[in-house]
Amino acid sequence: MIALEALTKRYGPGPPAVESLSLEVVTGEVCALIGPSGSGKSTTLRMINRLIEPSSGKIWLDGEDVTRLAPVELRRRMGYVIQQVGLFPHLNVADNVATVPRLLGWNRAQVRDRVVELLELVGLDPPTYAKRWPHELSGGQRQRVGVARALGADPPLLLMDEPFGAIDPVTRYRLQSEFLDLQQRVRKTVVLVTHDLEEAVRLGDRIALLREGGHLEQYATPGEVLGSPATPFVADFVGTDRSLRRLAVVPLKASDAEPPGPDDDLATLAGGRRLRVGVSLRDALAAILDTPGAVVVVEDDGGNVAGVLRPASVHAAARRSLDEAPAEAG
Repeated sequence: MIALEALTKRYGPGPPAVESLSLEVVTGEVCALIGPSGSGKSTTLRMINRLIEPSSGKIWLDGEDVTRLAPVELRRRMGYVIQQVGLFPHLNVADNVATVPRLLGWNRAQVRDRVVELLELVGLDPPTYAKRWPHELSGGQRQRVGVARALGADPPLLLMDEPFGAIDPVTRYRLQSEFLDLQQRVRKTVVLVTHDLEEAVRLGDRIALLREGGHLEQYATPGEVLGSPATPFVADFVGTDRSLRRLAVVPLKASDAEPPGPDDDLATLAGGRRLRVGVSLRDALAAILDTPGAVVVVEDDGGNVAGVLRPASVHAAARRSLDEAPAEAG
């Protein structure tokens, strides 16, 4: 768990870069910090690992006040991934990943085993990539090495500052998917800075939306931010198409499917294409739009037919999720 208590950063007599920011990130969750330029996102991240010292306030990591720790000791307990990766160009991949374990005095065998484990974890074959140099890697591969290095000593907290911002859209989407898969396995507490609302919605368990000066406008799940903006600022930031964006974070339920009609031939509907409950309403709508007849078959978790889905079914499911949102928020 990481908690910020009245965190403030002033650079001079003018308005502070961050003013009295308080929020708590639950252990194992991803908090996406998002907001316009000048909202203090990266400043907040750098105060957490004390690359920038806060002017006032407290930072708690698993109940311990990190402002009382030596900065070097603190940073060894936090993984840090930045947009430009920051790999050491004079070290090969294995030595980059081994940086923190070696600083902590691990023996050679422990370091070697950890490097192999981490490269496999981020999808890089150790015999193929361990001895390569950073300049021999693609942007996506360098970013994976950066994540592996950040996880080197199994830190409880992972900080990510625009980690996928300098990568082409196709690679970026794939890396986001890989990050979600990785997070399912390692369940780190993550604070992620992004300027991209789609990325915040996709990756964040909760979104902290800041306005200029680091003022927190809303801290809630993606569904709540998109479905129930807390302030006019939030509503303007997420845009008038927020209902469409929200489809990406609302899962399809078995109860959203309709009973098959007398003219629905389940064997031939959608050419045999079927959806499982749990997919997002956005994916369900895309499948319907791509299907002749605009009807798809829905299966439950056991692979049994739960019913069929039509455009009207998706609309009803989206309205249902909005009606449920206040209860979820409480």
